[in-house]
Amino acid sequence: MHENRETSKVSVQPTDRSAKAQSRNADVYAMEESDCRVVPVKQPNKEGRPTAEAVEGRRQPKENDAQSNIQPTQSGQRVSQGLSGVRRVARERKQERFTALLHHVTLNLLRESFDALKKNAAPGVDGVTWLDYEAGLEDRLADLHSRVHRGAYRAQPSRRVYIPKADGRQRPLGIAALEDKIVQQAVVTVLNEIYEADFRGFSYGLRPGRNAHMALDALNAGLQKKRVNWILDADIKGFFDHVSHEWLMKFLGHRIADDRMLRLIQKWLTAGVSEEGEWSETTVGTPQGAVVSPLLANLYLHYVFDLWAEVWREKVAQADMIIVRYADDLVAGFQHQADAERFLRDFQERLAKFGLEVHPEKTRLIAFGRFAASDCRKRGQGKPETFAFLGFTHYCGRNSKGHFVVWRRTVSKRMRAKLHAIKQELRRKMHEPVAQVGAWLKRVVDGYFRYHAVPGNLSMLSRFRERICRYWRHVLRRRSQRRKPDWEQLRPIFDRWIPRPRTLHPYPDVRFDARIQGRSRMR
Repeated sequence: MHENRETSKVSVQPTDRSAKAQSRNADVYAMEESDCRVVPVKQPNKEGRPTAEAVEGRRQPKENDAQSNIQPTQSGQRVSQGLSGVRRVARERKQERFTALLHHVTLNLLRESFDALKKNAAPGVDGVTWLDYEAGLEDRLADLHSRVHRGAYRAQPSRRVYIPKADGRQRPLGIAALEDKIVQQAVVTVLNEIYEADFRGFSYGLRPGRNAHMALDALNAGLQKKRVNWILDADIKGFFDHVSHEWLMKFLGHRIADDRMLRLIQKWLTAGVSEEGEWSETTVGTPQGAVVSPLLANLYLHYVFDLWAEVWREKVAQADMIIVRYADDLVAGFQHQADAERFLRDFQERLAKFGLEVHPEKTRLIAFGRFAASDCRKRGQGKPETFAFLGFTHYCGRNSKGHFVVWRRTVSKRMRAKLHAIKQELRRKMHEPVAQVGAWLKRVVDGYFRYHAVPGNLSMLSRFRERICRYWRHVLRRRSQRRKPDWEQLRPIFDRWIPRPRTLHPYPDVRFDARIQGRSRMR
């Protein structure tokens, strides 16, 4: 038996050498519309059916070519040799534009993308669920693969739903049709190999191999190890609803010259939304909830903010400056107040060029850092102000040795919203068996603690558990007209099903140093 050693080709378009000699960051800092043009390129050759490349997943591919070599990425995912070649070229040649990408969307990749979707996710406008599509899966995927590569694939509108936010408002979500999710997941897998080589280190949100606690660790390390005295806590107003399709396609054109891939993304942007059976056109924005939206959002902010902020820090800032961004929520720290104020003005001007603006109520510039408490005492003020980031309120404090520490506790508003949702669900489950309700509560509390159990936050988590015990006690006492159980009778039940809080995360500077210096096993 001869091993199949064929690998996919990576087609790129070389750029002008003189352009490579220029500073790329400086070009982005002074970006104008002319810098974002897409030049015509030669179409990739069509050599019949593309070679299928394997991606590790739950379902075993059925084709022989599924056994081709695969290599792991930094995030632990495994990709085909063809995609590893894309990643290598993207990392080594930052100015290259890829002219042939769609052939990487293979039948095997579509199968792996289907397996990666949530089985119990709500259906889109087609009404097709994961289990429905699984029946006759191979024939369905073969037909979908054929339509994608023939150009016959048509994106369906997203189904608009609303979910409540912690502040009482409604957040719109767009639920894509199942086939759209499959193709979007496959395209995201391909494009991640390019853009993960481009995205900046201070961008943590919605990226493979990164999570919110990495962003929190980086922020904490910057606040404690850099000379930060001022914090800009910024939020972009309605970011996902105001993304410019025109600018987004221009940004994509910086690295992608495959017209078929660009047309595929354009179809998703212009598919529209369906709300209560009424279709409406989408000329701006990318729907939250779509599989491709996180990547497109990071790509947009990479060019609008990240590259610009990186150059601003190098060429404009007069002293220390730190940046941490998670999706459209970002925090910047400054040593000098003048730098902070100038950055905010320049940032607002920068966003305005791309149809965006900062949220006036969620954007604040505050004094924060190791000298904030003493400065407040000198001015006759109270404690230093705090700021919220990724579900935690950050405040200045001291450890047992008297050293400056940034402490974190769960944002009270979010904890109240979570408790309210649990209370409503307990009422609905009032007459279900105690063991069944207890098992559900255990899963909920465990999940909440896994995120919020950081050093210094146990008091908030103890309060969270106490409230849940009170809510459950109230429900259990109303189940019957008989003698109502007291605390002593119910305490064994609570101890059995509701976990007690304990610190589950190390101190952020310890974990951040281990990850950056390569000593972490989870790297």
